Parts: sequence; structure tokens; C-alpha cells
Amino acid sequence: MGHDCIFCKIIKNEIPSERVYEDDFCICIRDLHPQAKVHLLVIPKVHVASLEEAFPAAGVGQEELLGKLMKAVTAIARKQALLPGGFRTVINTNHEGGQSVFHLHLHVLGGETLRGRFA
Repeated sequence: MGHDCIFCKIIKNEIPSERVYEDDFCICIRDLHPQAKVHLLVIPKVHVASLEEAFPAAGVGQEELLGKLMKAVTAIARKQALLPGGFRTVINTNHEGGQSVFHLHLHVLGGETLRGRFA
């Protein structure tokens, strides 16, 4: 896990945070600065800095991890009553993509109509 990574510290319980969901591969917490009525962060327990790092130009990718994260997102959306209505999933990648914490994480937004809004 990343030495100074805030999400790694949350995963290790060094920083307290209410977990909305947890399994062997990820945790889910509420975003401190929500961009929608429901704004959750799904964070893998393994430190991967970004989506780019998960799929390097040369080498083995993290297909299994990403598949498990997407499966968790769907379970979380059901648990949070975002389905069948719908929700948005966003992955910000690198600085220009809006990533501010360099530990791969998925934003899950919903609880309201999200037309034209981005995380």
C-alpha cells in the first residue's frame, strides 16, 4: 500500500471512516465533498495509483480487479436503492482527468437525475 496514501490509511483503519460496504477486494465510503445526493467512493484494497497504472502499455493488466470492482459497484448501488432508477460511475485518471487522490477509486453518484452533471 502507498506510504502516504490517504485511501491506504483508511483501508488500514489509520483514519476512521464509515464503511458503507466491504468485501475481500474493496471498501466503499461516502465522499466528503458530494457532487450528488448519493456520492460514494469504491476503493480497491490493493494500491494501484490510477486506471493507467492498472493497464500499463506493456505488462499484465488488472482485469480481474476491475471486474470485481464493477461487480461491487452494482451490489452497492442495489444496497443504496440506486437501482432500478440508475446511477453514474466515474473513474478520474491522472491530473487532467480530475484525479486528486492517486489510488484508483470509482465514484458512484445517484439518488437524483444526473443529466449533464459530471463528478
